[in-house]
Amino acid sequence: MKTALTIAGSDSSGGAGIQADIKTMLANGVFATSAITALTAQNTTGVQGIYEVPPEFLKQQIDSVFTDIRPDAVKIGMVSSVGLIEGIAERLRFYRAEHIVVDPVMVATSGSRLISEDAVESLKTELLPLATVLTPNIPEAEVLSGMEIQSPEDMERAAELIGRRFSCAVLLKGGHSLNDANDLLWRDNGCRWFMGKRIFNHNTHGTGCTLSSAIAANLAKGAELALAVERAKAYISGALAAMLDLGSGSGPMDHGWDIGENYGSHEL
Repeated sequence: MKTALTIAGSDSSGGAGIQADIKTMLANGVFATSAITALTAQNTTGVQGIYEVPPEFLKQQIDSVFTDIRPDAVKIGMVSSVGLIEGIAERLRFYRAEHIVVDPVMVATSGSRLISEDAVESLKTELLPLATVLTPNIPEAEVLSGMEIQSPEDMERAAELIGRRFSCAVLLKGGHSLNDANDLLWRDNGCRWFMGKRIFNHNTHGTGCTLSSAIAANLAKGAELALAVERAKAYISGALAAMLDLGSGSGPMDHGWDIGENYGSHEL
């Protein structure tokens, strides 16, 4: 069995972060390991508290995984401080990690910045150049490219600017809602659009975490990048179309929607 490592924060409500990553990786056929960057107290209505892990302990977690169950791919989610970013980058370089998917979580859906300016600069200099593919949304791509994005043509230009700057592929997501489900993949001097299904479901908590983890899982299994993106988009569309409805806010998706009818069934 192939393996994938997720380096991200814990979501106590299970819809995003480490919990969503592990569920997604399992559902996409790989064994998931984890290194937790922060504990959060959160639910479908918001984040009530954050406790960041010390950088040295995060590095110890990464060491524990790589020296025993070496991952075939790595997914990196939100990391909010310079120390964590530098620690991750140093360890990934040391182990020569492959198939690194970075979801550069910097800007909330509301437009609020989630990490400090110095952490953004550290992300740009230390972590993003190690990526196989970045998966920014439009606000994040605006930060990374330094330009406003208001059209499909802008998306193509911004993705190219980002890809050339960090020498990696870029999957620029069309929006925060599945009503804006068309994503753009830039790599090797060319663009390819992936048209998504328009699914009217307000429960979209963890979509970014889920998409990047599904891409990492498929890369771990040996899929070429375009196929990994295609399969990941199909998986997340199914998870949203299952119409799971939990909590009083923007709830989670059904990460297990495609698990078999025996032990994977929702009922005994």
